[in-house]
Amino acid sequence: MTASSAAQNTPPRIYTEDERARRDATPWTLVQGLLAPLQFLVFIVSLALVVRYLLTGEGYVIATWSVVLKTAVLYAIMVTGSIWEKVVFGKWLFARPFFWEDVFSFVVIALHTLYLWAITLGAWEPRAQMMVALAGYATYVINAGQFIRKLRLARRELAVTA
Repeated sequence: MTASSAAQNTPPRIYTEDERARRDATPWTLVQGLLAPLQFLVFIVSLALVVRYLLTGEGYVIATWSVVLKTAVLYAIMVTGSIWEKVVFGKWLFARPFFWEDVFSFVVIALHTLYLWAITLGAWEPRAQMMVALAGYATYVINAGQFIRKLRLARRELAVTA
C-alpha cells in the first residue's frame, strides 16, 4: 500500500489542531460534559416512568412531567451544543465532523417536540402520547451513541498524535 492510498483510506480527522485548542479552551465543552450525563440520568428515570405507565396505566402525570423535563434538558443541550459548534468550528450547526449527529439530533428534537404538541393540545390518547415519547427516546439512544462514538474517535485520534 502506498502512502497516498493509505491516506485515502484514513478517515478525516475530527479536529484540526486549532479546533482542538478552541474545544479545550471554551467553557461550552464543560457545559456539554455536564449536560450530557444529566440528560442521560433524566432519560433513565423518565423511561422507567413511561414504561411503568404503559404497563400498569398508573402514573401518567409523573411520566408526562418526566418527559417534559427530558425535553427541556434536550433543548438546553442542543442550544449549548450549537454554541459549542460555533466556537469550535465556526458554524452554528452541521459542522463537517458532526454533520450526521446534528441531522439525527433534529429527528430526536422533532419527536420530543411532537410529544409536547400532543400533550399541550390534548391530541391523542395518553398511551399514544407515551408511544411518541418512546420513539423520541429510541432516537435519543441512537443519537447519544453517535456522539459517544465520536468522543471515542477523538480520544483515539489524540492518543495517536500525542
